[in-house]
Amino acid sequence: MSANSLAWESIASPDEPFVQAWEEYIRDIPRLGVLGALQQRLVQLCFPVREGLSANPGYLLATRRGVNPAEFEGAGGIRLEDPAGLKVYLYQTLAGRIPVLETASRKDFESLVQAFYHRNEPVAIPASLGAYMIKGYNNWDRVDRYKRHSGQGFDFTYLKAHRELYQDIFLILTDTEYSGVPAKMLGLKQEEWNRLSLVIRREHEATHYFTQRFFGSARNHPLDEFIADYMGIVASVGRYRADWFLCFMGLENYPEFRPGGRLTNYLGNQKLSQSEFDELKSCLKHAAENVESFAAKNTEVYSPQGRYEMLLRLSRSNLLRLAENNFT
Repeated sequence: MSANSLAWESIASPDEPFVQAWEEYIRDIPRLGVLGALQQRLVQLCFPVREGLSANPGYLLATRRGVNPAEFEGAGGIRLEDPAGLKVYLYQTLAGRIPVLETASRKDFESLVQAFYHRNEPVAIPASLGAYMIKGYNNWDRVDRYKRHSGQGFDFTYLKAHRELYQDIFLILTDTEYSGVPAKMLGLKQEEWNRLSLVIRREHEATHYFTQRFFGSARNHPLDEFIADYMGIVASVGRYRADWFLCFMGLENYPEFRPGGRLTNYLGNQKLSQSEFDELKSCLKHAAENVESFAAKNTEVYSPQGRYEMLLRLSRSNLLRLAENNFT
C-alpha cells in the first residue's frame, strides 16, 4: 500500500490478530501478576538471561518447537529487579493497538530485551537505547490455541504460510532518559524528563509500527529515526524541536559529535569516511531546522490529521531534500 492511498478518513485500522491474545494475557494479570501471566505464554520469560543459553537444547526445544519449558531443568525463569514495577498494556497507534511491556527499571528493560531480542544472552544494550520493537515473535501460546481450535483438521503447512496466526509484534519500553540525554542538557527537571521520555519513546516506536504495517518497512536508518523522533517530540510537547533531535543524535554542539549519541547506532556496518560523516551530520542538522521552520509556519501540521499528513510527507521525502528545504 502506498502512502498516497492512505487518506486520513480511511486509516482507521483494525487491530492485528495477536491483540486478541494479549487482551486475555492482560485480563489474567489481577489473578497471576504481570510476570506470572506472561510466563504462562511467552517461553523466553521462563528462562534466565545467561551466557550460552541460546545453544541449550532445552531452550531451543522451547523456543523453536514450543515444548513446555517446565520440562527442562534449570529453566527457572527470568530474574527481574522490580517485577512489581512491570506493566503490560495495549497502546493505540495509527495502525491499531500494540502490546507494550513497560518498566521503570533500566536493568529490567535490558533483561527483557536480552530475553526477547538476543535469545536470553547477556548482550550489552547501548545506554542511548530505551525502546525495542520485537517483530515476528513466534508466540507458541497462539500456536497451541490454533491447534486446539483446529482439532483433527490442524494443518501445519497452512499455519506456517499464515504468519499472522502465530507471530506477534510488541514494544519494550523504559522511562529512563531518552537517548541517554540528561535532563539538565534540556533544562528540565528529572521527573518531567522521565515522563516526556516515555511519551517520546512510545510514539517513536508506534511510528515504526505504522510504517512496518502499511509500508512494510521499519528500519534502523537515519531517515526512519528522523521521522519517528519527529512524531515522538510532537506527541510529548505539542511541537517539533530541532534542538532536542540534535541532542538525541549527539549533535547539540554541531559540528562536533558527542560519543554516545544515537547517530552511530543507525549506521550498521557502514564505514563512513570523515567527510561522509560530516556530510551526514550537516544533512541532519539542516533537515531538522528546516522541518522546525516549516512546522512553525504551518501550525496545522500539529492537529491530529496534520500529524498524520506530516508523517506521510516526511515518508515520501529523504534527508537530502529535507536539508535543502524541499517538502514537495
